[in-house]
Amino acid sequence: MSDALAEPVAAGSSAPPKPNAVVAVLALAGIVVSLMQTLVIPIVPELPRLLHAEASDTAWAVTATLLAASVATPVVGRLGDMFGKRRMLLLSIVLLVSGSVVCGLADSLVPMIIGRALQGLAAAVVPLGISIMRDALPADRLAGSTALMSASLGVGGALGLPAAAFIADNWNWHILFWVSATLGVVAFVLVLLIVPESEVRAGGRFDLVGSLGLSAGLISLLLAVSKGGDWGWTSGTTLGLGTAAVLILLAWGWWELRSPQPLVDLRTTAKPQVLFTNLASIALGVSMFAMSLVLPQLLQLPERTGYGLGRSMLTVGLVLAPQGLVMMAMSAVSAALTKAKGPKITLLIGTLIVAAGYGLNIVLMSEVWHLVLVSCIIGAGIGFTYGALPALIMGAVDPTQTGAANSLNTLMRSLGTSFASAIAGVILAQMTTDFGGYALPSENGFKVVMVIGAGAALLAFAVATFIPRRRRTSPQAPMDGPVEPAEVGAKA
Repeated sequence: MSDALAEPVAAGSSAPPKPNAVVAVLALAGIVVSLMQTLVIPIVPELPRLLHAEASDTAWAVTATLLAASVATPVVGRLGDMFGKRRMLLLSIVLLVSGSVVCGLADSLVPMIIGRALQGLAAAVVPLGISIMRDALPADRLAGSTALMSASLGVGGALGLPAAAFIADNWNWHILFWVSATLGVVAFVLVLLIVPESEVRAGGRFDLVGSLGLSAGLISLLLAVSKGGDWGWTSGTTLGLGTAAVLILLAWGWWELRSPQPLVDLRTTAKPQVLFTNLASIALGVSMFAMSLVLPQLLQLPERTGYGLGRSMLTVGLVLAPQGLVMMAMSAVSAALTKAKGPKITLLIGTLIVAAGYGLNIVLMSEVWHLVLVSCIIGAGIGFTYGALPALIMGAVDPTQTGAANSLNTLMRSLGTSFASAIAGVILAQMTTDFGGYALPSENGFKVVMVIGAGAALLAFAVATFIPRRRRTSPQAPMDGPVEPAEVGAKA
């Protein structure tokens, strides 16, 4: 952490005008960015034909976004702490719009990959938005606002899938990206006009060596995890990247511990409240992805398999859309519970709800309404956990580290999702059934993935029990740990 003091906000300044508008605009920006997660899903099977490339190559349109997001999230979070969170939020939205325009003009593979990578660089919008809320909002508004901002990740993904499927089925696929660019412009203008700049700054110099080391380590790790199934888990490329990731990240950790102004303050990260929250986030990332992988496949597999429901991608989107609405509704409940009992209790309850949803899915998977019910239950649990995680992180870190700490927590969830993708891919590739000469994932294979999803949620519960309980320092403090939010009223 920089040893420079944060710039204080003037004492006695009033709350920023229209705090409801600030929260709404930040949540909208989060929804727009989260649309990138589902934007290309309806057209993934068609990308080889649309881009005149091999399927193994067009998969990079998805992988590029994952890699860019993993690199950008911690770096942009730290830059926000140093030079202004609103400024970096606006830059992230500009990158999203630029990437959407490039994809909207693309008719070949390379521009598509470049555009998708630019979209991935905008992934830090949600943690930046949460950090702005800590600096700009009254303490009694913080729990509900951050829960809503966190829920925007799931809301955008859930609502974006049916919209993207409808557009892809009825119009030229490029329109997907022009719609994305338009939404990005709207979000940019609203942030520029309504959201105040935080006056809490860390100062100091940016850790360029640390950012390059972390980026190299994460890219090596995620490439090994995400492409290992295609390259072979014992191939020289996969093992080489995995080994390189371990060595680079160890060297990066050595550097960060000795740097006077590190990219990530590992000593702060080692605090029990931060450490166990991040570990629980990895487990939650594994759990959350299991649903995203299983439910769409169950809905789309042919009915003749005996367990598939033979539905279209548009139906898949409509089945999963209520989950996003449930997550948004649960953000208010999560905030109320956090104020009453603390974010640790909220997180514990959320993980149990997620586990219960997967357990129910094992026995209810033969009707469309079964999957709607299951996705809503799991969505409710995710709404609880997404609201609790930033509250726990911000309850343990200095205001000058909020952006970096929230971004790192978001990265932990993304790592869990990547691990889940690899694990589930191996399981479903091994547990197959023959269908007209084609190997399809078996019903038992899906059930095993659901068991893993439930187990990961229970693991998150077990890890979260180690998060220390602390007395709140004021009646209005929404978190367990001692919080020192910026004085109410950061100026625009």
